[in-house]
Amino acid sequence: MKTFLDKQNRVITNISNEMVERRKYVPPICDVFKGEFTTLKPQDSYKFDIHKEAKAHLPKLINEKVMKVECIEKLTSKSKKRFLKAYRIGVVFSGGPAPGGHNVIAGIFDFAKKISSENKIFGFWQGFQGLLDNEFVEITKDMVDHYRNFGGFTMIKTGRTKIDTKEKLETLKRNIDKLNLDALVIIGGDDSNTNAAFIAEELYDEGVQVIGVPKTIDGDVQVKDKNGTILCATSFGFHTAARAFSKNISNLGTDASSDMKYWHICKVMGRVASHLALESAFQTHANLTLIGEEIADYVDEERVKKAKEKNEIDYTAYGLTLRHLSRTICNKIMKRAKVGKNFGILILPEGILEFINEIQIFIIKLNTIIAEYNKNHDKSFNQVFATLESKLAYLKKINETSKDNISIWNDRDNELFNAIPDFFQKQLLIERDVHGNFQFSLVETDKIVMKFVKEHLSTLKESGAYKVGVKRTFFETILKEDNLPIKKYGETVFKNYNSNDDYLIVKESIISFKTLKSALLQEGLIKEQDDVPFAIKKIYDKSNPKFQMQTHFYGYDGRGSDPTMFDCNYAYNLGFTVFSLISGGATGCMASIKNLEKEFEEWQPIGIPIAPLMHIEERGGKLMLVIEKSVVDLDSNAFKAFKNLREDWLCAYPGEDNYRKPGPIRFKGMIEEDRPITLVLNSI
Repeated sequence: MKTFLDKQNRVITNISNEMVERRKYVPPICDVFKGEFTTLKPQDSYKFDIHKEAKAHLPKLINEKVMKVECIEKLTSKSKKRFLKAYRIGVVFSGGPAPGGHNVIAGIFDFAKKISSENKIFGFWQGFQGLLDNEFVEITKDMVDHYRNFGGFTMIKTGRTKIDTKEKLETLKRNIDKLNLDALVIIGGDDSNTNAAFIAEELYDEGVQVIGVPKTIDGDVQVKDKNGTILCATSFGFHTAARAFSKNISNLGTDASSDMKYWHICKVMGRVASHLALESAFQTHANLTLIGEEIADYVDEERVKKAKEKNEIDYTAYGLTLRHLSRTICNKIMKRAKVGKNFGILILPEGILEFINEIQIFIIKLNTIIAEYNKNHDKSFNQVFATLESKLAYLKKINETSKDNISIWNDRDNELFNAIPDFFQKQLLIERDVHGNFQFSLVETDKIVMKFVKEHLSTLKESGAYKVGVKRTFFETILKEDNLPIKKYGETVFKNYNSNDDYLIVKESIISFKTLKSALLQEGLIKEQDDVPFAIKKIYDKSNPKFQMQTHFYGYDGRGSDPTMFDCNYAYNLGFTVFSLISGGATGCMASIKNLEKEFEEWQPIGIPIAPLMHIEERGGKLMLVIEKSVVDLDSNAFKAFKNLREDWLCAYPGEDNYRKPGPIRFKGMIEEDRPITLVLNSI
């Protein structure tokens, strides 16, 4: 019995072979970390456009330079004292998980312990909340070894608490002082690194260093200097998430081209930027991928021209409307259907609606109306107006009772708002978050877009414009079997029968069995009492489109994935960079690896000052100093390549689709991809 249980336990153990291999793997380190010591060298060649508000609010940090990490064999007496002191370093994860976070901690720990066994690393539980509650754990070798090369932020968990009040800042200072910390490392996205700069400014005189680490699967933490030199090409976690999404999307391509039945609508994370959608497009060659930044940049040249002729400006010509977007998608669906492909893969970023001008206007107006109501009443807007009908009635009332007939909500708004689906109206009127922001994460973006698509496809089908192409050889074969006159039926039923097209399109006038029979009667192919021949019925059925779709959301699965080798190596070297910045005396900077788009041997660890990256942005109705999110550059090599290739990937021609199979995330093997495709393209 004992032998049986031992064998059973070996089979069902939670330690898989993959986990064993991951724990054994030791990422390579950059050449600068292979020597005895590191030092920091200021780089005067990198300049930034510094905002006056950043200069006013971060005076102690604003003049910091980019720091290059260099290897040295011998320290000066001053740097030796700093480098070899017993450091006490606090670490927090902030925001959503990103694959590679554990390797950042592993890199800090390994380098710190290599220098001195007296160095101590403390992890704060659930991010800044742990720092405020003084809830922490000393990180040990066993902990680090247990989580090496694994995804998630499981080791010390993560949270979304911000240090955004004077009271929180004072609590943070007290707890840092209690632990006698020399440095605080903040592993997070753009908001967290913004927070890092303000904390660094506050702790500057206390001598406590603050270092940020760029984390986000969205890939929207990117840094260039004023001359366009790339200092941080992407955040860790981006490559893994894109690969995880792409593996699943690729599987859907295999499924779609097998049963030729569904359009798979794949929504991927990316609220403000479409980097994940773009990378997933390159990874999978999906038939259609929407890039939010391109939609926002859209200009209807025809409408601009007409307005110019009248010496007017048509502001509605700038930016795509939701209705126009749906028609663009419909056109692509119809092009594939004409060659017999009434199926496919569509990728869209979750924040696609944020790039649509009319939706943004609705959100801004509704935010203002709801905020104003909440400010002047004891109960909130959503408490008082619980139903959609009551909310709509209130909006109408605002318009009707406004003074001088000037209102934030007008007749045009009512008209446009009533044209969108009920469930989207409800979502636009949901409770705002604590900062007064619209909660885009709660909106079913894909379902909203596709509802418009389905409605328009239905109209196109009724008008006879939406048809599925019938293979010419199939038509001719089944008519030959039934001894029917092929040419006569072909010219009667199809509008392109006398062309050289491989796929035949039923005439637009034939939209039902009734109109089909009428066409056959008119050409004398059948008599009134006759049935439509079975072969022709079969042809009509084949040409009659039945649009079916399946929706999928890719987000949490990707951010919880175990990291690719690229992210393992990148994050581990970020950890080494963090300790080099601390031991070199830097503060208020972000650890980064320059030349990520190149071969590993060319990677260059640096520290980027955060204060010069700050600019003013509207957040929750307030102007705030923040790090700007990086969106897809429409002039980049990657986007230009995407534009050139997307018609090939649409595959609106006979033959196999161009789907790409990126395969699973492999941890070992020479065939594993070593960098994101978009990074490689942008480096050319």
